[in-house]
Amino acid sequence: MIIIMLGAPASGKGSVAEILSAEYKIPAISSGDIFRKNISEQTELGIKANEYMTKGQLVPDDITVSMIKARLSESDTKNGMILDGFPRTVKQAEALDQMLEESGKKIDIVVNLETPEDEILQRITNRRICSNPECKAVYNTVLHPSKVEGICDKCGSKLYQRDDDTIEKAKNRLVVYFEQTAPLTEYYKKTGALYSTTLSQKINRMKEEVSKDVIEYLKNK
Repeated sequence: MIIIMLGAPASGKGSVAEILSAEYKIPAISSGDIFRKNISEQTELGIKANEYMTKGQLVPDDITVSMIKARLSESDTKNGMILDGFPRTVKQAEALDQMLEESGKKIDIVVNLETPEDEILQRITNRRICSNPECKAVYNTVLHPSKVEGICDKCGSKLYQRDDDTIEKAKNRLVVYFEQTAPLTEYYKKTGALYSTTLSQKINRMKEEVSKDVIEYLKNK
């Protein structure tokens, strides 16, 4: 089972991917986590990627593809994977198609999450992340706060706000997304793999409802 998660930053991709990962027992692979790992380890690719990420810009395709290719070669992906944050451009999608074709695999579904822009900005600026790399729980100071301010409910580690989760950088990321990533919906629509759905608090349709519908859709596909 190979699932691609599409959607603007903070649209809920990671939350839905976590549920689907448990359902299908395949790893949810976040490009953001891969970037941060390379950055923290000061790899050559990590240093280059950080120059773009700190400005709220997309990392160039060649850097991203190299990082992803290395991760997809690891043993835990043999039965499938959920990709969150990759591909982000049509060029990356084409590179992924080639990677999968070489290993005799194909994409089963591309889940495209649609969320109102004002909700996205609120989620980004109020988002807090667990500092424990083994936990990485995500909170929202308004929608889903931790029981003790600044402390993770699950492991007790400190929570932090990402450097690029400011309102200015969040708005820039949305601009970049709609310019460079949104065309992916057309790319995957042509392949027949696209499944678009709304995830929004305004209509009380959140990760649980969306995940349930995706699972049901795949059963009947």
